[in-house]
Amino acid sequence: MSTNNLVSLDREISKLSQEKFRVFSDFAPAGDQPKAIKELTSGLYKGAHNKVLLGVTGSGKTFTMANVIENLQRPTLILAPNKTLAAQLFGEMRSFFPNNAVEYFVSYYDYYQPEAYVPRTDTYIEKDASINEQIDRMRHSATRALIERRDVIVVASVSCIFGIGSLETYSLMTIYINKKENLKQEKLVRKLVELQYRRNQGPLERGDFRVMGDIIEIFPAHSEDRAWRISMFGDEVEEISEFDPLTGQKTEDLNDIKIYPNSHYVTPRPTIQQAIKEIKKELNETLKVLNSKNKLLESQRLEERTTFDIEMMNTTGSCAGIENYSRYLTGRLPGQPPPTLFEYLPNDGLLIVDESHVAVPQLRGMYRGDFKRKSTLAEFGFRLPSCVDNRPLKFEEWDQMRPQTIFVSATPGDWELGLTDGVFTEQLIRPTGLVDPLCILRPVDNQVDDLIAECMEAASTNHRVLVTTLTKRMAEDLTEYMHESGINVRYMHSDVDTLERIEIIRDLRLGVFDVLIGINLLREGLDIPECNTVAILDADKEGFLRSRTSLIQTIGRAARNINGKVLLYADKLTGSLEAAIDETERRRNKQRTYNSENNIKPETIRKSVEDILKDAYEVDSDKSTVKAEDEYIGGNLDSHIKSLERKMKNAAAELEFENAAQIRDEIRKLQEKDLGFIQQTDIKSNLRPLGRSRSGVPGTRAKKNKTSKRKKNKI
Repeated sequence: MSTNNLVSLDREISKLSQEKFRVFSDFAPAGDQPKAIKELTSGLYKGAHNKVLLGVTGSGKTFTMANVIENLQRPTLILAPNKTLAAQLFGEMRSFFPNNAVEYFVSYYDYYQPEAYVPRTDTYIEKDASINEQIDRMRHSATRALIERRDVIVVASVSCIFGIGSLETYSLMTIYINKKENLKQEKLVRKLVELQYRRNQGPLERGDFRVMGDIIEIFPAHSEDRAWRISMFGDEVEEISEFDPLTGQKTEDLNDIKIYPNSHYVTPRPTIQQAIKEIKKELNETLKVLNSKNKLLESQRLEERTTFDIEMMNTTGSCAGIENYSRYLTGRLPGQPPPTLFEYLPNDGLLIVDESHVAVPQLRGMYRGDFKRKSTLAEFGFRLPSCVDNRPLKFEEWDQMRPQTIFVSATPGDWELGLTDGVFTEQLIRPTGLVDPLCILRPVDNQVDDLIAECMEAASTNHRVLVTTLTKRMAEDLTEYMHESGINVRYMHSDVDTLERIEIIRDLRLGVFDVLIGINLLREGLDIPECNTVAILDADKEGFLRSRTSLIQTIGRAARNINGKVLLYADKLTGSLEAAIDETERRRNKQRTYNSENNIKPETIRKSVEDILKDAYEVDSDKSTVKAEDEYIGGNLDSHIKSLERKMKNAAAELEFENAAQIRDEIRKLQEKDLGFIQQTDIKSNLRPLGRSRSGVPGTRAKKNKTSKRKKNKI
């Protein structure tokens, strides 16, 4: 049966309600939005494969996307260039489509050190990774929704072009259980093990199952706080119910369930046996080649490592680094593209590439870096040559398989514009009437002291400041210097943990600090209406960070505030700087003319400060009367919540389910309370909200997570 037939079958079998896409918003399209929505919808209806939306910062591009999705009524994949923007888009789409399946699909690694070999120093680095269980659950929820529903929006990072396992295998291994059907308990247990669920007689966690007499309890891979209980009477399924795995209390009776694999990489036993035969065949051929070249060390190393992997697969069905044998496990031919999330998206789906000027070059570069690393491993006998087929999609493959696409950016790239012969939909007029910020050139001499004075002025009026530098070290040093000058400041760059970046942005908006210093992460998509000043240091240093595109994107961060201005510290007017200023002035003049003709008074965008990932977690229907404490240990809410989580797990282990449920409810109330500590900083009393972020603090140096734990072996 073909993959498309499997997808169709799954959707027919699905019992989930199929909602129509419907946008919920307090506002109607305004400014350039109605025209943009009409042009994009009309073009896609007429069969246009590519559309470009050139929308300035704050013009409501996300709202335009949402309305186009509502008009087309198609499953949609939104591709964002990084996790921070993906999380922001996810939160916004959840608010626009509360009755539809809005899912989140990004890399589930909190930390990832790929396997590598450095010939120059003869150093082998083992793979080391830390998986975020919550994001893993959300990935499972995303693929489940794509298989079962039509009203699906998946917000993904570029990790969606990496292999996740075959849709055909994933669908075939799904277990369907109906009430009153005949089913042997032993057979179900074997199937669950094949799906990589773990048998556990203690407290259930996601991906676990347990057997108690005639009852089997399963905590599905996609669920956060709901598990399934199957009651057997002999070989008949007597009852299926949903229950709270913490308390054991039943919440709903079910007629049927679909149990999806606990891993996207799950493989049936017959496929593993066939793969082992193919792996042995390639091993023998590769050993002959290595021996003929007198590479005896490489030959011995490859034989030992591969033989061990084969034994592990034969015994347990898996091995460390099993993804390196994906060519055989997925039945693909050499050079064929790997199975990715795009296989789960229906043929009539819609792709939206947000901040396309960044995302498209990222997609181009993914394969090349991966191939270089893998080919080195194969050359020196650490992996079989077929390991290079465990890879992301090549750009050409992605371009060929993508469905109808909208490229969204304030500065679209040449490639996107080339696809549409330079034709694009322009969205310059903001619904709020805001105009692009005023650009002010300042000399480089005394730029730091001048910046400090500007930051103090902004802080006195309860506004925020974004500062961009050229290097990480410069950002950290400037943070320390400004802190010593009495400014509440933090820094943020690529070495700061992904989820911690989200907390830093949240704390900036709440007023925990006034100034955020960064490099490249302060460009695309950051939604900070409280920011009225953006400072670009060394703006005349021509290069990637000071290109026309980068400058326009950075300037846009001040476009959400009526008093927005951009300070450009430069001694000379470079081509990129002049082009960025001219384009900003062109947009500014057009916006001011529109406001004048339509009697529109600009006003700052008002947006509540919320946890970006708040809606990512399923809502627990259980309620209790426990009142969250107003005071907590040392004023550190984060530590207090972690302490309560430990108490909750201990209570569950002691079978004190009522106490565990009360502690859980207290945790959730504290988390909700944390979202609204103080929505406005009290300038006069210098009273500031308590923040959650712990990174970017003056006097600290950010380091990549777990770099000290890399396993390096001299060969």
